Amino acid sequence: MSKITIIGSGNIGFSLAKGLVKSGQFDPSAITLTRRSIAALKEEATLGFAVSDNNSEAVVSADIVVLAILPQQLRKVMEEIKHVLTKNQVIVSVVSGVTCADVKQVLGIDKSVVRAMPNTAIAIGQSMTCIATDDAAEEKVSMVERLFESVGSVVVIQEDLMTSATALCACGIAFFLRAIRAASQGGVEIGFHAHDALKMAVQTAKGAADLLLQTQNHPEGEIDKVTSPKGCTIAGLNEMEHNGFSSAFIKGIKLSAKKAGGLYND
Repeated sequence: MSKITIIGSGNIGFSLAKGLVKSGQFDPSAITLTRRSIAALKEEATLGFAVSDNNSEAVVSADIVVLAILPQQLRKVMEEIKHVLTKNQVIVSVVSGVTCADVKQVLGIDKSVVRAMPNTAIAIGQSMTCIATDDAAEEKVSMVERLFESVGSVVVIQEDLMTSATALCACGIAFFLRAIRAASQGGVEIGFHAHDALKMAVQTAKGAADLLLQTQNHPEGEIDKVTSPKGCTIAGLNEMEHNGFSSAFIKGIKLSAKKAGGLYND
């Protein structure tokens, strides 16, 4: 069994670790989780994961090293571990706005680097993760793909699209959550109690997503099935569009992509 070290065991790192164990790919003992404070890893230790506050020691025996830290912390961490890494290890970066070339500039051009961009639904095994590389071997990319398939869906994309993937999938989950929140607020205004309105909005959103996933139909095709001439659905949709619904959503995604591209250098 391969060994994996996850540096920066916050929400994404810890969720990935739990997903890998749940999938049966790894025993907890084969996964090392690191944070600056070992005291912050008490829960992880009780679940059987190896824990450490020493990044250099933690990566020595790992086959896969996952960098799951903030962009502003990345260079410092890479400087810590670069002297103990080998070219046989796979470096997986889930850091926004950081290219494979950026990582290799510090760790060395002989390293195999794969970028991955999951979202917070990784915590329940429902992430949409995009992965990309510059020149890592196909078998190493496949290895990373299998890792993230254990916690959701995976798409392999060109590296120049990774910043866009951050906006659409990682930031995007917040956009859809806000849309659900807005729907529930609308429900309250038309007469439902808040908890009922939220439940109804959540299940309706889930149904819409599952409908597209299972039928592979285009959203407009499904919308056409709900809208009838002079009906209430088209009236509501058009009112949202008159107030800039689609435009605002698109502009938000574009701005998030622009911001994500500059995080490492901020």
